[in-house]
Amino acid sequence: MTISFGSTGAQSTHTDTITPAVAGSAGQLAVLQVVSGHPSDSVPSTPSGWTLVGSASGGGGTFGASAGPRRLTFFARVLLGGDANPTTAIPSGSSGSLIIGRVVSVARTAGTGWRWAASFGDDQTSGTAFSVTGTTALTWKSGDFALIGYGVASNADSYTAEAIAVSGVTFGAVTERADNAVTTGNGATVATASGVVSSGTATLAPTITATLASASTGIAGVMRIREASSDVNATAQSVFPPRNLVSATGLTGDDITTITLYRQVGSDLAAVRAASGVDVTGQSSFLRVDAEQPFGIALNYAAVLTDVQGAQWTVFSGPITSTVDSDVVSDAIRGVGAAVKIESPLEWKRDRDATTFNINGRIVVQGKPRSARSGTLTVRTETDDDGDSLNDLLDNATEGTILVRKQVSLSRLDGTYAFTDDTESPNWYDELRWFALSIVKSDDWPDVMEAAGFTLQDIANNFSTLSDIAAFFPTNLLAIAQYDFGP
Repeated sequence: MTISFGSTGAQSTHTDTITPAVAGSAGQLAVLQVVSGHPSDSVPSTPSGWTLVGSASGGGGTFGASAGPRRLTFFARVLLGGDANPTTAIPSGSSGSLIIGRVVSVARTAGTGWRWAASFGDDQTSGTAFSVTGTTALTWKSGDFALIGYGVASNADSYTAEAIAVSGVTFGAVTERADNAVTTGNGATVATASGVVSSGTATLAPTITATLASASTGIAGVMRIREASSDVNATAQSVFPPRNLVSATGLTGDDITTITLYRQVGSDLAAVRAASGVDVTGQSSFLRVDAEQPFGIALNYAAVLTDVQGAQWTVFSGPITSTVDSDVVSDAIRGVGAAVKIESPLEWKRDRDATTFNINGRIVVQGKPRSARSGTLTVRTETDDDGDSLNDLLDNATEGTILVRKQVSLSRLDGTYAFTDDTESPNWYDELRWFALSIVKSDDWPDVMEAAGFTLQDIANNFSTLSDIAAFFPTNLLAIAQYDFGP
């Protein structure tokens, strides 16, 4: 895994608005470094399609000609190819204001994407030995790329000996990428440099230094860039009822502390059971079972990851489609269910607790909100095994609740229902049975109830003794949860 410097775009300078040229190619990470000065110390606007990485002001004093604070801001964007040049601005019409920007790019050889964090510090002591210590501790490890930005108040300066230091971490050579004195407005001198961590790990704020040609004060910061290791994948288990194993991996490499998994159908996101805001600090992987996915349609899974810096990242799985050759009534918590054929056209009834008053011949109705829908669901099972499975499900349904799904998802039917009673009508001359289920639309099972990845029957169908299980899964219990117990 290696991150390397890509290219440097041309600098753009103005009193309030700039549109610097994009540098880099598709797949690379573009970083727009902006140094600005304004009487109100405004943060530059975020260009369309870009992300604000961080911004800080430093240097002390009062904003003026070659004096006072300057602001350093980083924006980032993963290039798609043919990207528009970014526009960023500070308020116009202010005396002495200035904004300077340049796009640089970096490339990676591996990983699933990009991760970044930033730390800034200011030097308020005028001199040529420029030095700042970041106010934010960052995690560091071998291969991390450090993009270093500087901005001092002097409009006639230059930088040499740019460097970054973190205790316990060794950086390779730091290379200057740009160094420009700007006389627009009250002026500034801007520089960019980069280096790569060659060894060591730490969670510390960086110290950034440089030598100035003339005494000044200002701001500096580093954007730590890393190849992402986290990913999310979905695997269909070949069991009945179908369920998907959703796993997020590479979490420790990205310093992930919290995770939420979603099922994505079109643009709609639904949280996967027992996977909302879970603390995964120190865990390299995270696994949940989705036993509530719709059938017959393609969907993806999304993992929203929060890292130790508080930044959020979203990664997506590839498409997956669960297919069955029947309608299904199931218990998504225990992982059991029955193959059925839904027969009756549903007639939903919705009650409303209301009282009618006749007041001088005028009817007045006072009532409460309309109830959830209820009705009778008639299903047919075609084999003794399926009929027995449905009876077992109804006998032991978690919280008296069942999940109904069509062979190809039907949004107006698919859902979670509480059932109040059922009537079984078997044939005497074949295995067909009809079940009339009195159901009421209910809320889903509580999120704290985690779906089972396998059932005891799955194990019984595959192993004879406990020693067989121990021999087949010699590592840990997680291997059982990840195993496909299907045929």
